[in-house]
Amino acid sequence: MNPVKRLSLQRLAALGGAITLPGVALASSGYPSRPVSIVVPYPAGGLSDIIARNVNVALGKQLGQPVIVENIGGGSGSIGANKVLSAAADGYQVFQGSPNELILAPLAISSIRFRSEDFRMVQMIATAQIAFLVRAGLPVASADEFVEHARKAAAAGKPLSFASVGIGSFYHLLGEHLSRSIGAPMTHVPYRGAQPAEQDVLAGNVDMFLAPYGKRYDDYARQGRLKVLAMLNTDRLEGVKGYPAISESKQLKDFAFNIWTGYFVKRDTPEAVVERLHQAITRTLGDPGVQEGLRAHSLLMAEPQPLEAVGRAYSRGTAQFRAIAQAINLQAQ
Repeated sequence: MNPVKRLSLQRLAALGGAITLPGVALASSGYPSRPVSIVVPYPAGGLSDIIARNVNVALGKQLGQPVIVENIGGGSGSIGANKVLSAAADGYQVFQGSPNELILAPLAISSIRFRSEDFRMVQMIATAQIAFLVRAGLPVASADEFVEHARKAAAAGKPLSFASVGIGSFYHLLGEHLSRSIGAPMTHVPYRGAQPAEQDVLAGNVDMFLAPYGKRYDDYARQGRLKVLAMLNTDRLEGVKGYPAISESKQLKDFAFNIWTGYFVKRDTPEAVVERLHQAITRTLGDPGVQEGLRAHSLLMAEPQPLEAVGRAYSRGTAQFRAIAQAINLQAQ
C-alpha cells in the first residue's frame, strides 16, 4: 500500500475514533433529554404505587426532567417487567421491582421467560417490615406459642392455614419456609392480593399471614380483631417497639426477613446512564419529603450504596430466594 495512502487511512481511523467516542460519551452524559418513566408493576393505590409517587417528583428534580409513574399490572409483575425489557436500553424506562417480580415470579410461573439477571439494580429504595399476624381466636400470644400450637395441630391432622398473595410470592415462600423450619405442615391459602388475605385473617377464616406491616394493624390489634405476634426484625425498631422482634423468640430467633424495593434498568444499559441515574436516586433518598412520605407508610429507607455494592446485594438476594424456593420444592405452574 502507498505509504501516503496508509497514513491517510490511519489518520482517518484516528479521526473517526475521535469523533465517535466523544459522540457516545456526549449522548450518555446528555441523559435524560426527555421524561423518564417509572414502571410500577401493580395498579394505582397499592404500596408499590405509593413508593413511586413519593419518589417521582423529587427524582425528576434531580434528573432535570419529569419522571412519570406508569402502572402496568398483571402477570405477577411480569407484564411491567417485559415492557421495560422490550424497550431500548437507554434508561428512559425504569422498573420499580422487588424479589416478588424479578426473582420469584420467574421461578413460579412457567410462562415467564426472563431471568433476574436480565435486570440491573441501580439503587435500593426502601424495605417493608414483615408482621407475624394471626387471627384473633387463635389460642397463642407469642411466636413460640404459635410454633407449639402449629405442631400439635399438625400432629392431630388439623394443620393450621397461612395466607399469601399468590403462589410463588414472597409471602408464600415465607409461609412454606416457616412450616418446614418448625416441622409442622400448614395449608397454603393463596389470594389475589394482600387486602383479601388480610380480610380473611380479620374474619377468622385463615390462621396466619406474614404480611407487610401497616399502621392499621395497630388499630386492629387494639380492637381485638387480630394479633401481631412479632415483627420479623432482628431488633425492635422505631415505630413498632410495642411488638417483639422475632429474634427475641427461642424457636424462631433466626427467622428475620424483610422485602426490599429497588429501581432497575435493562442489563445492557450504558454505564454512563446507569451512573447518572444512580447518582440522582441516591440524592433523592436524602430528600426530607421523600423520607417523611415513606416513613408515614411504615417503610424503612434504604441505606444508599455504591453501584458495585448494589449489584452484590441483588446477587445475594437472588441466590437467597432461589435457595428457599429449591428448599420448599417450588414448582413452576
